[in-house]
Amino acid sequence: MEADITKRLTKSEKRIHDFIETSTDEFLFMTIGQASDTLKISEATISRYARHMGYQDFKELKSAVLKKKSGRGAARKLAGTLMKDQGFHMENWLDFQKKCLEKTWEHLDMEAFLQGKEALRNAGRILIHGKNASAALGELLFFRLRRLGLPVMQIPSGGSEVLEGLVHASKGDLVIFFAFSKISREAKVILDYARTTGCRTLAFTGRTYIPPEERADINLYVYRGEEDEYHSMTSAAAMIDGLVIALTEDLGQLGTERLICLQKLKKQYQEK
Repeated sequence: MEADITKRLTKSEKRIHDFIETSTDEFLFMTIGQASDTLKISEATISRYARHMGYQDFKELKSAVLKKKSGRGAARKLAGTLMKDQGFHMENWLDFQKKCLEKTWEHLDMEAFLQGKEALRNAGRILIHGKNASAALGELLFFRLRRLGLPVMQIPSGGSEVLEGLVHASKGDLVIFFAFSKISREAKVILDYARTTGCRTLAFTGRTYIPPEERADINLYVYRGEEDEYHSMTSAAAMIDGLVIALTEDLGQLGTERLICLQKLKKQYQEK
């Protein structure tokens, strides 16, 4: 029921919803005025959001959030997706991918996108950190940038090895990470290290509201589904490819020369 309601929310109401989902503890201790100040959204809009979610007022909304059970594992999200469609249907799944792309387009911050492209082009070194499912996106971005001949490397996913990779970053470099629904411990380390060394950060996120201490220098929003749904990577992959194509256009002859050279090498050694 809640998933159906959230589909009809305005952009401002969706921002309130994201804040409650990702910063629940902070929200529970706020007055409506404090929430308004934090989100830069009027109290009237917050009250309207509460009514749209089926509650009489802000107080009742907070009570419901407090009682709500936290934590949904991957299995429950997948089960919820299957139950919603009463089984798997490929046409519905492709329609969901379309929805993810449309939502991403609706929230596209073109200024942030262009900043991301410029950061990639001008970075002394590009370091990419991906963890769990996001590791596949990190691999994709690493592969695309390496083909353009850019100085790119991967940071190990976890443990002390993260520091062994991160130590290579310095002023003028760009560190990329993925923080869709929440920020990982490794991402917190990356942000802290970046602020100390002066390197820049770029994050792929699924949140329309990000607390200041968790924000990267550049934040690119991608929609992957609601909290209780199986999360798609389609929009994130599309954003990555969009950055790479835009960057290739900027590089002009330099970018295409590297690709042509690679193609010639492949042909040369395939014939032997």
